[in-house]
Amino acid sequence: MPKMKTNRGAAKRFRVKKNLIKRGSAFKSHILTKKSPQRKANLNAPHYVHSTNLRSVAGLLCQ
Repeated sequence: MPKMKTNRGAAKRFRVKKNLIKRGSAFKSHILTKKSPQRKANLNAPHYVHSTNLRSVAGLLCQ
């Protein structure tokens, strides 16, 4: 039986931690002047994949 292949697009977007999958945050790449410092700080905080999507993302990462 062939080996399972990791989805390379998903591998670049997610990082597997101990029991969670870390993800990036949207809305922090440009047009930052109108966003408040507090909002930008919250965008830099770590974000994790929601529990309802955990199984599908883990499948893409061959977990």
